[in-house]
Amino acid sequence: MTIPLNRMVVRKLRMRLKNPFKTSFGTMKDKEFFIIEAMDSQGNKGYGESVAFSIPWYTEETVKTTFHMIEDFFIPILKESVIDHPDDVSDLFHSIRGNNMAKAAVEGAIWDLYAKRKGLSLAEALGGEKKEIDVGISIGIQPTIKGLIHTIEQSLKEGYKRIKLKIKPGEDVHVLQKVRERFPDTPIMADANSAYTLGDMQQLKALDDLNLMMIEQPLGHDDIVDHAKLQNEIDTAICLDESIHSLDDVRKAYELGSCKIINLKIGRVGGLSEARRIHDFCREHGIALWCGGMLEAGVGRAHNIAITTLPQFVLPGDTAGSSKYWERDIVKPEVITEHGVIKIPDKPGIGYEINEEVMDGYTEWVKVYKFD
Repeated sequence: MTIPLNRMVVRKLRMRLKNPFKTSFGTMKDKEFFIIEAMDSQGNKGYGESVAFSIPWYTEETVKTTFHMIEDFFIPILKESVIDHPDDVSDLFHSIRGNNMAKAAVEGAIWDLYAKRKGLSLAEALGGEKKEIDVGISIGIQPTIKGLIHTIEQSLKEGYKRIKLKIKPGEDVHVLQKVRERFPDTPIMADANSAYTLGDMQQLKALDDLNLMMIEQPLGHDDIVDHAKLQNEIDTAICLDESIHSLDDVRKAYELGSCKIINLKIGRVGGLSEARRIHDFCREHGIALWCGGMLEAGVGRAHNIAITTLPQFVLPGDTAGSSKYWERDIVKPEVITEHGVIKIPDKPGIGYEINEEVMDGYTEWVKVYKFD
């Protein structure tokens, strides 16, 4: 069944985070992003959200490059194409190299529209099986260990199933040792955001004594080979994040033994269709998956929830509730975490409505593209 696109709307938003988020890259106070609206000829609307940051510290993409790619390439491609299924979108965009976050924002809106036209939740449209998902929380680098321990205590009281702590050289082993002393049985992982090299081998080996679930992306953001060398030397499971942009990257990492776990981010791999292909490979080969976060607002958070309902997402993801990050989110109801669990909405599409009043308050500008 053809998806008759009638128009697309690109809306630029800026939202202030409740608390600045600090990583080895830097500190973020505001999140700039786009909400993409895809409308069919019957007036049904699907929504996607861009996840690239303002500065290219996670990948090479930025907010500005996202808009450039959407306006100058992806919307023109869609205007000239017939789409029968959202999987077609990734095929249509294949000739454009990279720019996965821009691709995912557009494709996500079409997936939501497709699910609504079918009368299915997005989770059902993707083949998801779960009625609820476990979630953890990601905690940025804190000014003091005392403050960090307090933040962890609060997160555990709220029921989060796993704690992810950002680390960097000089703020790693001694910090994690203090945390482990205070929380001997808590599932804890460390996220290095590519802050180390093989020259830090002894420092990374010291993490083996801390009983961590995993260390995420300790080495180069585009590396698979050195991670295989490191995984061969340490007992702690390596989780790859920034290195994984496609199913082909997953296959290579598996064959080299570069990791035991993968953090799957929809934007980083180019959309839900590629994310589902990666899921299927990981399920076949026994690679544990979890869904990472990019400080999404409600639309992106809803997409993360939907993909996490697939069965190989066996570890708690980063999709915490809206109130952890925003004073007011752009969806209603807001995403709610209860005792570390999010219940999957069963309404068609992403399962959340857009709170137009709140979104308008965050909107900087809007641009409409008509297809007829």
